[in-house]
Amino acid sequence: IYTSGSTGKPKGVMVPHRGLTNYLNWCTQNYYKGNGGQGSLVLSSISFDLTITGMLSPLCIGETVVLFPEGLDLEELGRWVRKRKYSVIKLTPAHLELLSHQVSEEDAAFCTDTFVVGGEPLLAKHVDFWVKHAPNTVIINEYGPTEAVVGCTNYIVKPGENYSKSIPIGKPIFNTEMYVLDTSLQPVPIGVHGELYIGGVGLAKGYYKRPELTAERFINSPFDSNEEQKLYKTGDIVRYLPNGNLEYIDRIDQQVKLRGFRIELG
Repeated sequence: IYTSGSTGKPKGVMVPHRGLTNYLNWCTQNYYKGNGGQGSLVLSSISFDLTITGMLSPLCIGETVVLFPEGLDLEELGRWVRKRKYSVIKLTPAHLELLSHQVSEEDAAFCTDTFVVGGEPLLAKHVDFWVKHAPNTVIINEYGPTEAVVGCTNYIVKPGENYSKSIPIGKPIFNTEMYVLDTSLQPVPIGVHGELYIGGVGLAKGYYKRPELTAERFINSPFDSNEEQKLYKTGDIVRYLPNGNLEYIDRIDQQVKLRGFRIELG
């Protein structure tokens, strides 16, 4: 899978089959609840890693995949989700909020069983409409870089919960490790900001033909004597909440995400 990363230049991420399988197993066991929806509506390009969720996971369990045609506008998307209820729709927070303007309050509950949202920080304003008018629709905030196979943590939005800041990114999926470390690679206390490091079976093997960059971002785990055990240095600042969920804070660098695309500010 190619990702732009903090440099803005595409680089090949060598994702192992076992990592992809682990992620898809998680999706099929947790994202498809059988509440009347059918299949997955895919809104993004197949070159975008976000698409893996909606493209591959339904095929693993015999669900249909519906591709939203390129070039159609949000108004047309609104018509698509009103005429059929889907099992899963994967999209960015910005698209989730924009979609709310194309769906009536009465129709909101009949669009999908589950929204899986990722690609940029999820805020309360992105989900307010859906929580109010479609309280039985599951909204999952999914976090994960390409280097950890798209999604490695998630959090289910809870109706009635007061989200004053960004919605938590939650807890790791199975076979995944999360460490919040300081600049000396030591764990920080609960509530203290630190950089997020990821380990586990979903970790990529590195960057294709980029050994120096691989060595910089995929480091030996300070918690394992086996040098084969690596951690991915995300560049994301997070903190642990008292309930064990992770909260995204910011980037270490000047990188931001817009509609799922990484942008380096000048």
